[in-house]
Amino acid sequence: MEAQLQYQVDSYRFLERAVKKMVRSWIRMEQPREIPWTPLRHPPSECTVALISSAGLALKTDRPFDQAGERANPWWGDPSFRVLPKDATGADVNLYHMHINPHLVEQDLNTLLPLQRLQELETGGEIRASSDHHYTYMGYTLQPKTLLAESVPAMTRLMQRDEVDLVILVPG
Repeated sequence: MEAQLQYQVDSYRFLERAVKKMVRSWIRMEQPREIPWTPLRHPPSECTVALISSAGLALKTDRPFDQAGERANPWWGDPSFRVLPKDATGADVNLYHMHINPHLVEQDLNTLLPLQRLQELETGGEIRASSDHHYTYMGYTLQPKTLLAESVPAMTRLMQRDEVDLVILVPG
């Protein structure tokens, strides 16, 4: 009989002890909310798929995420979002997330926004199509009120316009 391996994710392992304690206490203050789960209506092979990454990526030609605001107030994060085309490459984007090594994007955009992997799924018939548009916002947003009230509904409207059936969330 094989022993089952159990893995535990420690989301705080890279934080200093005092910061870890503060973040955990902040999370305990948050009131639980119902998760709006919607089951798939079709198998993935019949779905148009969009990606949403919390990596804070933006096209080099687009407005950068506000890092100065976060430097001034580490509890604040830019609540806006950016739209990236399905053919974007690492050469087309900049990483504005202060908690992610920017060399990841330089080496392989797929580590933070797997557009090429999604295209492979489309080519292989595992999904009907990759959406023409994908989305990114600044993760580590400790005050998400504006993100949830404005950016998420705006992204949702854009995905409805593009007839997206399935969204894959990619943590940054």
